[in-house]
Amino acid sequence: MSDPMEPRGAHSGSATHRARWDAFKRSPFLPATVLVLILSAAASLFAGSYTYFMANPTPHRVPTAVVGAYESPVGQQFILGMEKALDASMQLHPYATAADARRAVDQQRVFAIVDVQSTEVRLAVSGASGATAAQVISQAGPEVGKVTGVPVQVRDIRPLQRGDPRGLALFYISLAAVIIGFVGAIQLSVHARALNPAERIAFTVAYALLGGFAIAAVVDWLLGALDLPFLESWMILALTMFTSGMVFTMFNTLLGRWAMLPTWGLMVLLGNPSSGGAVSWPLLPSTLGRIGQWLPPGASVNAQHTAVYFGEYQHAFPFLVLAGWALVSCAIFWTWRHRHPGGRTPAAEPAD
Repeated sequence: MSDPMEPRGAHSGSATHRARWDAFKRSPFLPATVLVLILSAAASLFAGSYTYFMANPTPHRVPTAVVGAYESPVGQQFILGMEKALDASMQLHPYATAADARRAVDQQRVFAIVDVQSTEVRLAVSGASGATAAQVISQAGPEVGKVTGVPVQVRDIRPLQRGDPRGLALFYISLAAVIIGFVGAIQLSVHARALNPAERIAFTVAYALLGGFAIAAVVDWLLGALDLPFLESWMILALTMFTSGMVFTMFNTLLGRWAMLPTWGLMVLLGNPSSGGAVSWPLLPSTLGRIGQWLPPGASVNAQHTAVYFGEYQHAFPFLVLAGWALVSCAIFWTWRHRHPGGRTPAAEPAD
């Protein structure tokens, strides 16, 4: 029996609200509303992360080779002046000769060379190692020289290519490979939903190979912005696109329609700002720089950067990172392929 003290129509009103809520949950309006909120948050996070990390980069630690009389009063005064001007620690790596220090630059172990002579300091930077870091060091050197009374000569021993004076082209082509990589996987899930697991992986390989070739061809052959080691750059871009596509496919298997959230967070919000492509890693917060080297965008920039500017010292680490992400993503997708929203049921065999 109903409570005689309860206002008339209370039960019917409550039932109406529940019915409307149940209908809303079953309608397409609930996920659409959630997406509106998510996209708004993603927009602010995207703008905030890129602005915070890239708008005003400052050095935190600068691995620096030192040769000559760097332990002399003149050398120590200059180094302390540089640390004060940069508001950063110059991690000093002593070398016996300038040639040894130059080799360390080519191997990307240091970003600058301080060669202290009896009457002057020769400051060598490497634009190819990081344009932003080289710019900051080059600007600080002469100013410190004026304050300390020590003449300073600055030169760039590994300049950037003429078509890429700001050193951003490698970041852009890697960014294109990352974004098109997972956008391609999204499009396959929408427009080729019936692909079976092996077919989905095969088509991801196909668009990665073709897309990587297209990016390299446009940047090198058509625009002439970069002189790429074409085959190596193509394969790096293709591996990046495949890895990015399979990362989305993995999350799509685990999370269904919300797979875009972790993919976007991992690859774009975290991976790209920490990749070292737009801002050299000495100018990034140390934790972010270390994390970035283990994510696909950072590995792609690292491999591409070494291939273009330090090809004789290419290393395996970025390729292992990309391959590791690709293999783990493929393994998770294949193991739980029955959970992936795509695929098709095999046709029934005709009865005898």
